[in-house]
Amino acid sequence: MRALLAAAVLFAAAPAFAQAPATSATLADAAKAPSGRVIIDGAAWRCEGDACTATGGSSQPATRACRRVAAKLGPVTSFSYKGQALSEEEIAACNAA
Repeated sequence: MRALLAAAVLFAAAPAFAQAPATSATLADAAKAPSGRVIIDGAAWRCEGDACTATGGSSQPATRACRRVAAKLGPVTSFSYKGQALSEEEIAACNAA
């Protein structure tokens, strides 16, 4: 009975994990995009052209996450961290750091 209950709880929780807000970045220079997976602060980043997306990662302010990504992948033109999109001013500060 416990196994059935545990399976039901996991099944019910699965859509919540699938619906997690996206973390993404658009690189200013697609030529600097990595060809494979890159880990930044525990998040697995993958890029196709200038569009990069990530799964996982540590919890941190969106502006810090942007600075860490820009330091590894180069300047970004847009950045969204777990559903929180940065403003143009925050993007400029991210790239300047």
